[in-house]
Amino acid sequence: MNPGINQWAFPPDMTAAQAISMAADLGFTAFEVCVGEDGPVRLDAAEPELLEIRNHAEQSGVLLHSIGCGLGWSRRLSAADPGERDHAVSVHERSLEIAHTLGAKALLVVPGVVDADSSYETTLEHSRESIKRLIPKAERLGVSLALENVWNKFLLSPTEMRDYIDSFGSEAVGAYFDVGNIVLYGFPEQWLRILDQRVHAVHMKDFRAAVGNFGGFVMLMEGDVNWPAVMDALHAIGYKGPLTAEYGAYPHSLETMLRHVHSSLTTIIALGGKA
Repeated sequence: MNPGINQWAFPPDMTAAQAISMAADLGFTAFEVCVGEDGPVRLDAAEPELLEIRNHAEQSGVLLHSIGCGLGWSRRLSAADPGERDHAVSVHERSLEIAHTLGAKALLVVPGVVDADSSYETTLEHSRESIKRLIPKAERLGVSLALENVWNKFLLSPTEMRDYIDSFGSEAVGAYFDVGNIVLYGFPEQWLRILDQRVHAVHMKDFRAAVGNFGGFVMLMEGDVNWPAVMDALHAIGYKGPLTAEYGAYPHSLETMLRHVHSSLTTIIALGGKA
């Protein structure tokens, strides 16, 4: 396991190559490129641009293991309207293509969103339908659809997420496990052991459960995550990929934030391992 950083930590006007260079200089050995309709890497990015990012990462000694994508919130795979679902599927198909060109092995996917206008039952039905449509392309490109727990009121227990993933019968569907997101309603080390080898990527955040809302997210090692237990669980399930921190920049110093994250990640990685 090695320390990684997500592109959302960097200013939106900073190119991927610039962010990768800064990350490498500060000791990160993995970088998560983030795609969106407006960037930071655009969905319509041409192949030469993507290959330039990939080559720069390789020359910098930085692994592009996963691709961040938050489009599942606005382009919902679980949308009630079939036309909206069609568009969401096409957006995720394009994201899979970008991941493949960059050499990444996992795409962050928001599988569905339950809200006042979308029942749990219909979200489950429509989400499953959309994921099934994406699997052939994901299998062909060798990029996993890594479903993340993102406070979407969906797949709320580790056994439910495990069974949902298994229902597709494809190695191309797995979990993008966000450690901090679980703390409000569960224990990340328990989730990891239940999801087991279905975990294809990991986001690193910390959280204070007593806050109970978005303000509860704090710097690594300042919250309620039991990091030795989490590392024991990651070793137990044989996870060997990057541990990718997902934080925004400090208001007055990007470098300070990155140094704090890197220092915390390297300390956490050295913890646990007793399985």
